[in-house]
Amino acid sequence: MRIRSSVFACFCLILEVLGIALFLRGFFPVPIKSSFSSKSKLSDVPPEPFTGRSLNSSKVPDALFKRVVIVLIDALREDFVFGPNGRKYMPYIRHLVERGSTHSFVAKARPPTVTMPRIKALTTGSIPGFIDVVMNLNSPVLLEDNLIWQAKTAGKRMVFYGDDTWVKLFPKHFMEYDGTTSFFVSDYTEVDNNVTRHLDSTLKRDDWDILILHYLGLDHIGHISGPHSSLIQPKLMEMDDILKKIHGSLILKEAEGALPYLLVLCGDHGMSETGSHGGSSEHEVNTPLVLISPAFKKKVGMEKPSTVEQVDLTPTLALGLGLPISQNSVGRLIQPVVEEASLRDQLRFLHLNGHQLSYLLKDSMPAYEKEEGYEQFRVAEKSHGNWVKLVVEGNTSEVLTNIGKKVFKQYLEALRAMSAALSKQLGKYDMYSMVVGMVLVFQLLLLLLLAMPEALSSASEVDLPVSSALLSLPFYLLCLLLSSVHVLVCTSAESSCYFCSLSWGLVFGAVALSSALLCILVSMAARRGAKPPGKSPSHGGVSGGWSLSELDILLLVGTAGHTLSLSASSFVEEEHQVWYFLLNTLCLVVFQDVCRKYFRERRANIGSFEDEAYLLPSNEGDALASPLADLGVTDAGSEKWLALATPPLTLACCRLLRSLNQTGVQWAHLPDLGHWLNSLEHKMVLSLFAALSLALIYFLVQRRCSWVSKIALALGLLGVYSYRAAVGNVVFPWHHGGGNMSKGTVEARFVYIFVLGILFTGSKDLLRSQVITADARLKSRGLWEIYSGVVLLVALLFRAHNLPVLCCCLLVQTLMAQFIWKKLHYDAAQTTIMHYWFGQAFFYFQGNSNSIATVDISVGFVGLESYVEAPAFFLTALSTYAGPLLWAAHLVCYLSSEKRSSVAVGHGCYCLALLRSVPAAAYVVLVTALRYHLFIWSVFSPKLLYESMHTLLTAAICLFFTTMEQSRSSSRP
Repeated sequence: MRIRSSVFACFCLILEVLGIALFLRGFFPVPIKSSFSSKSKLSDVPPEPFTGRSLNSSKVPDALFKRVVIVLIDALREDFVFGPNGRKYMPYIRHLVERGSTHSFVAKARPPTVTMPRIKALTTGSIPGFIDVVMNLNSPVLLEDNLIWQAKTAGKRMVFYGDDTWVKLFPKHFMEYDGTTSFFVSDYTEVDNNVTRHLDSTLKRDDWDILILHYLGLDHIGHISGPHSSLIQPKLMEMDDILKKIHGSLILKEAEGALPYLLVLCGDHGMSETGSHGGSSEHEVNTPLVLISPAFKKKVGMEKPSTVEQVDLTPTLALGLGLPISQNSVGRLIQPVVEEASLRDQLRFLHLNGHQLSYLLKDSMPAYEKEEGYEQFRVAEKSHGNWVKLVVEGNTSEVLTNIGKKVFKQYLEALRAMSAALSKQLGKYDMYSMVVGMVLVFQLLLLLLLAMPEALSSASEVDLPVSSALLSLPFYLLCLLLSSVHVLVCTSAESSCYFCSLSWGLVFGAVALSSALLCILVSMAARRGAKPPGKSPSHGGVSGGWSLSELDILLLVGTAGHTLSLSASSFVEEEHQVWYFLLNTLCLVVFQDVCRKYFRERRANIGSFEDEAYLLPSNEGDALASPLADLGVTDAGSEKWLALATPPLTLACCRLLRSLNQTGVQWAHLPDLGHWLNSLEHKMVLSLFAALSLALIYFLVQRRCSWVSKIALALGLLGVYSYRAAVGNVVFPWHHGGGNMSKGTVEARFVYIFVLGILFTGSKDLLRSQVITADARLKSRGLWEIYSGVVLLVALLFRAHNLPVLCCCLLVQTLMAQFIWKKLHYDAAQTTIMHYWFGQAFFYFQGNSNSIATVDISVGFVGLESYVEAPAFFLTALSTYAGPLLWAAHLVCYLSSEKRSSVAVGHGCYCLALLRSVPAAAYVVLVTALRYHLFIWSVFSPKLLYESMHTLLTAAICLFFTTMEQSRSSSRP
């Protein structure tokens, strides 16, 4: 069965995406949960340890607080309260921290530091799975045992205002609520006013026990303009005034002899230096936790806050309210909160916490008895029983107090050890699903490698022995064997398995596919071994075998070296450094090739290339389409010097872009040119940069467009600048400030209209070239206009300081296409690999990294007045992967030009699929081997999500490649 290279590559990538999806389903584990279906009840509370007679009290100690108010400020960093600017940002809270009846802590949030998993952690005490990052967009009902359910069951009356994620997680739990969407990040005013407007009436009432307020404005400001924005201080002062109002109201309502109130100030996560969150940097995981109550001793000065885990708040609130601790909680009691209680009550609190953790440990670890924490708890529990016996007998000696303090310390050590053991056992991997997905991915990678000689041949076709494989006896034997293994694994598996839960039709399809791939691989390997070496397809047109140039060696070694570097956490965190190094090396090698061409070849050889057409000519003629004509360059001498200048100019652009955005982890906190441009005092400089970048973008893109698209592009780029001016990033020359910032919705929609118009014009030309006229020139123009529409959309989504990134991208593409790839006669494989390298480097030039925190979700709301999931997801993905997308789109335009070989598109599609498959397959194996690594959740897991998304994106690009090659094939006579 012979199929074109592009179809073959597209088929492999689509199946690879399915394999990776299955692997992801198994890799991201189900968080540690008790196997008991019911939730904790007061009747399940263990009795107080007692030695020598019948068991003593089995009730939970009385509640410590009557009313609890939880104020959760989204993205509240600990340095906003405890740092040098704390007195300026939140003066009232800082005064309470230093002089009031408070306890202050730095609460560490576990990655992923996004809202929904953090709310789960605060209410259940468990550590949510990393896959909750995806579920964050559409929060399902929380069914596991949690603090909110326990409070409702105990008859506590709860009121909630704020992020509607709470309403989705806990429907019908609040007697009164008002939710606001958390995803429309352009709004940082109304979203908080909607919460505050309920305060006055609610604080006057006495019909509630727990009040929860979740403010989103600070998080939205961070997404829009970062933690150093001028908007941060006014917002924090607003929050400080709200807390002052709540605290004052609670003091006025405090009754003589009644239980005290508790006011909790906390954050769900922090904020990175770029204003986002999701990663594991200090600023993202460190949040303030301030507990305010008259039950606490007054402070006499500022003390350094001690560190606790964010999940520790769950058992502390549960015991403080007289509720059972949630079954799946891995948190431990924050001891200073109960230090004013009697020693007996303190030991009882610790015993309840230890009992819950020991049962969770017993349920989740087969060898729980060997755990140090479990043994320590049993010893402490026994000592506790002896101590209670002495207390009941009326012993009041000093020795008894010392024994009690010793038991207290034993409990604390046991709780610390058990909590740490449960936190390390983050979840249970679905190894069977992981192995099936990994096998499928590797089979497809081997298939791509074995097909390389045929896929890159002059015919650009791959001969797959499908019929012989499906009709062979080994195929049916393999189907039976794999089916038997599936039945055996699914019937003997101790835990649930996703692949086992699939229908038999899907399972048998996967078994048949894997068996067929294995038979095809064996058949192709045997065919390769039997073929004489002299008949291998040649590379680069050299007969008699493979001939590798210096550039080929660099491209192969660089790609392999990058893949190997992914095995080290530091290289994953600083992957941008690898791509910067490879890109710089590539420019030097290309410069060597240019020098060799123009200084070592004879003029006669050079003259043979003078009749070459320019890339992607338009209907106006080659001269008008050429960037040389626009620059006034017509002679070969000037062309030579421009060719020689292209690699150094590319290096200069790359060096400039490296200074624009600090990325990675180690040096992300350092100031960069982007921060300098975004400061208020340099707004005019940023405006000038943005205007010049947009003008150069128009100059580079418009040459190959029709006059209608040129007008639309010019108006669209003007709309981009107007949008940035409307949201306050840049200024118009006649604008002198004093005006209010708008959301820029009208201006953004104005740009969208022109984007759609350009895309429609390009699609019309492309369809005409395929269906009606088979005109390659028309097809080239249609492709370029579609590319121009994408460029305009990316210009709208990019932040103002990132517009030079887009400008440099287009400039390098133009120069490399005109003076390097075409003049040096690089083949499709070499050109594709270089495009891929440039795309990866520009991904990091944008300011992206392998941390989820660098995903700019604010672009998902450009031109929208409310949160709409599909457009928001599309715009965010487009903005994040703009670099690889633009370079892949340019590759399609370049290889589809009329002067290129008819098989170039097929070669490019195959190479792109192989380039994506190698690191994806290697990384799947790597994270499986390192699944218990210390940095698996903070470093390797986010990178796995990026690799998966990039593979999906590449599959879509290859599908477009296949369409272009099909049109090329159909247009040939």
